Amino acid sequence: MTDLKESMNFIEGGDEYELHATEDKTAYMLVCKIEDQTAILQGEQLAAFLAEFDLVRRQYTSYTPDQRLAQIWDQGGYSWIAAEQQEESGSE
Repeated sequence: MTDLKESMNFIEGGDEYELHATEDKTAYMLVCKIEDQTAILQGEQLAAFLAEFDLVRRQYTSYTPDQRLAQIWDQGGYSWIAAEQQEESGSE
């Protein structure tokens, strides 16, 4: 996962969460550092994430990047996506 992260551009983040994207923005990586989980978002999942990300940025203008990403992580079910992807890749 580190190689993938290094090939992506940092979008925003803080002590607990980070958001990265490929150069062409066709894939995003949402990282929850405190749970040591990563969700790779593409296609329909990415479209849903970006809509939610935009909404949270507009609704909670005073939020820090960590607060924005935590809100999305918790309410968007991204921990489930990350766990499912981790299970599929055979990692524990």
